[in-house]
Amino acid sequence: MLSIDNFMENFINNSSNRQKMTPIAAEDIDELEQRLAANLPNAYKYLLLNYGLLHSPNVMTKTCDLSVEFTQVQDFLSLEDVYSLSKLYELSGMPKDHILFASDCKGNMFCFKLSECLLSQADIAVWFYNQHKQTIEKTADTFDQWLTSFTAG
Repeated sequence: MLSIDNFMENFINNSSNRQKMTPIAAEDIDELEQRLAANLPNAYKYLLLNYGLLHSPNVMTKTCDLSVEFTQVQDFLSLEDVYSLSKLYELSGMPKDHILFASDCKGNMFCFKLSECLLSQADIAVWFYNQHKQTIEKTADTFDQWLTSFTAG
């Protein structure tokens, strides 16, 4: 996935706070998909398998440096948090059937719709859950588009 590779090259080369990233094992991703009874998007799995989880100082700094009009990501969730927080947020009022994968600094979440994950492993839309308003709105047509929008501008 060339656009993700390009994003990561730019992200790592231009980051003032480089962190060692550890790729996630395919078996761990498979286990999460089994627990969720869903297929995660290929682009998201590619990022995890080849690079690992992005962490906040770099992502947030990158969006600020580029003046991207974009809800800022604080952290990509661990695989355990993807599962447990998806369930917890649903219990606390988030509309059902969403898979959380990243958060902002206010407790809002970026997610995939479970119904879209059931249909395909193709790259699907990214949705933003506003915890205060308890609303969900589409923020990008695909994970790849959402991720690479960090370097747009």
